[in-house]
Amino acid sequence: MWITLLWVLLIIFSGLLLNALLFKVVLKRFSSTEDKTGLLFKTRFHTVLQLLIPLLLLMMLAPPLPISAETALTFRHLFSVLSIALFAWFLVAVVLTGRDVLLSRYDINVKDNLHARSVHTQVNVLVKILVIVVALVATASAMMVFESIRHLGSSLLASAGVVGIIVGFAAQRSIATLFAGLQIAITQPIRIDDVVIVDGEWGQVEEITLTYVVVRIWDLRRLIVPTNQFLEKSFQNWTRISAELLGTVTLHVDYSVPVEIVRNHLYEILKDHALWDGKVWRLHVTDAGERTVELRALMSTANSSDAWELRCHVREELLKFLQKNYPQCLPLLRADVREAKPC
Repeated sequence: MWITLLWVLLIIFSGLLLNALLFKVVLKRFSSTEDKTGLLFKTRFHTVLQLLIPLLLLMMLAPPLPISAETALTFRHLFSVLSIALFAWFLVAVVLTGRDVLLSRYDINVKDNLHARSVHTQVNVLVKILVIVVALVATASAMMVFESIRHLGSSLLASAGVVGIIVGFAAQRSIATLFAGLQIAITQPIRIDDVVIVDGEWGQVEEITLTYVVVRIWDLRRLIVPTNQFLEKSFQNWTRISAELLGTVTLHVDYSVPVEIVRNHLYEILKDHALWDGKVWRLHVTDAGERTVELRALMSTANSSDAWELRCHVREELLKFLQKNYPQCLPLLRADVREAKPC
């Protein structure tokens, strides 16, 4: 008995030692570079390999131990379930590490981030699908270890079509939402960090899952939108083709406003401003109403955040200019007062 226990402890110690040597070699490989892959490898794999390697050694070296057949069968079942769970954990760690390494090459914080947002959207959705598949297969494999419930594990894998039909009838909307999430990942009507207007709210796409999309609104609220809404209803995507935007400012002024002077002042406002990209600027009279005319100032920016800030700045500066130099050109209410004649 004591010899068996010592042999088991020796196997476990050997596994832990092998794991430590493995990580020493791997971390040394990345110690001379600025790459964060070594730290990422240690974070993702240290715990799972610390358990998995000793367990695999026990499964290989434990059979010769002098124990009864019944005890050996119990340990075999226990080791099989643990190894399946740890191997599934290892596969999930591989998937997540691959995602992190891949996405680290595509920075979505740069100005021209269209391709990066596209990659982030596809990878994040596909990773979620892979994690679900690994969990499903691991659960079915663990059930097949035990003779009494092996048929359940086999059925879970073999009759997926029948289960899919039953679940499809029971949860048609949920299944449709899942397929909508997959369709969004492939066709990409929206991407991570896209600027959208949904249900009258302006915001940026913060997260895309298989069932819902999180939109971060400008005041830091979060709008949770089902994925199928982006396929079934129309919405505005301001950065579908490019992150660059044209910002507009609308003013309603009196008919006596000197348009050319206001147009020249708009350029003076924009030419030295850091948020204007120098590509487009215009000022047009876009409408003439009963009492006022509508001036629309147009300006280009690198992204939506810059567009919002520049629009506010231009609106304020144009208003100050009119108040100071042409107060009579602000909207006026004209009235014709005549003396009433007696009947």
